[in-house]
Amino acid sequence: MKVIGIDIGTTTISLVVLDTEKKAVLESRTVPNGTFIRTEKEWERIQNPDRIVEKAMRELKELRKAYKDVETIGLTGQMHGILYIDEDGNCVSPLYTWQDGRGNLPEFDGKSVVCLVKEETGFSISTGYGLATHLYHCKKNQVPKNAVSFCTISDYLGMKLTGRKTPIVHISNAASLGLFDSEKMMFYIDTIHKLGMDPGQLPEVTDEFKILGYYDGIPVTVALGDNQASFLGSVGFQENTLLLNMGTGGQISVLSDKPFEEGGIEARPLARGKYILVGASLCGGRAYAVLEKFFRTFVVQAGGEDKALYEVLKKLARAAMNQENPVEVSTLFNGTRTDPTLRGSITNISENNFTPEGITYGVLHGMIKELYDMYQQIHQGTGIQVSHLVASGNGMRKNKVLQEISSEMFGADLSLAVYQEEAACGAAVSSAMAF
Repeated sequence: MKVIGIDIGTTTISLVVLDTEKKAVLESRTVPNGTFIRTEKEWERIQNPDRIVEKAMRELKELRKAYKDVETIGLTGQMHGILYIDEDGNCVSPLYTWQDGRGNLPEFDGKSVVCLVKEETGFSISTGYGLATHLYHCKKNQVPKNAVSFCTISDYLGMKLTGRKTPIVHISNAASLGLFDSEKMMFYIDTIHKLGMDPGQLPEVTDEFKILGYYDGIPVTVALGDNQASFLGSVGFQENTLLLNMGTGGQISVLSDKPFEEGGIEARPLARGKYILVGASLCGGRAYAVLEKFFRTFVVQAGGEDKALYEVLKKLARAAMNQENPVEVSTLFNGTRTDPTLRGSITNISENNFTPEGITYGVLHGMIKELYDMYQQIHQGTGIQVSHLVASGNGMRKNKVLQEISSEMFGADLSLAVYQEEAACGAAVSSAMAF
């Protein structure tokens, strides 16, 4: 069975043609997303939804010309963020991405909507989550007047491909918006009403890999959250296997029979009554990019060439791998989802380890240590013992030192995910499972 999978990422849009019987990617395409809208607000991270759809549909048309025997189309994309739609199914707002910071703004008697939700309901929600964004808009009277509902960007793509006027959101995406009961598979309606939001604007939710409609005569199935899609495309339903992803952010995911949520760990619905327990770092691979920028700035100021230094950083990190009494780097540059005020640090500095090699290795070690600490929370709370790591994301694929640090710290063998476009392939797999 040939299936097309589409992944609407924050920085790129990826499409694959997957042969599910041969477990082979026949063709893949990746184009820059490039739709961020510049604003004067440092905390605002918004994108243009219609430009995203336009780019995705252009690539899809090209693939359809080359593969006329495709039987279904699966979707996935960046989670948490929302856009508003009108009664005709058109967007009437930008896409407020998962990186958006309005949920943390202390604009309500010195408190943010994230704080208000915690104080008034006891529930935790992070900035960038759809219902935190929506609550902010409700309180500021900034919800578009003609908005009747909202959804994620991948849900919106599904609407445009099939001509739907209303969204159907899979539980994997619905849960990512916040204030969602992962056991009952529904939003906390009473809580949402109590906070002053209209439950009537919530999208329809499904726990099935439902068919949304048809594009060019081909079934299009409901979009999965990109975390769940990546898990399906990399791990499937294997137990005691941890997916370790390092991209712009960092993330660990492991399969569980029961939800477990504590200290920033989320239980995200998958399918078949299974959950993915997830821990996510806000900085992740971006910490490595910050380090590269630091060194590059120095090189330029010293009269050197302004070019990427990642290959140099790999050599530096390798040289410090067996260093005794190493520098300890915390990469909480942007805080955590539960405490955005936290910041990183460099400790245990001596004149012997305060070197470019030591700092580089320390940053890589700190990136993985943050995720390892999250795994320890899961292990202590559930008893899940990981015996194998599957690494995904360019940050992991392109850095063997990072792979070695991960394997040693977790005490488990590590292999790279079979498919490089894990989320797009997972979307294709989920779509095939609908039949």
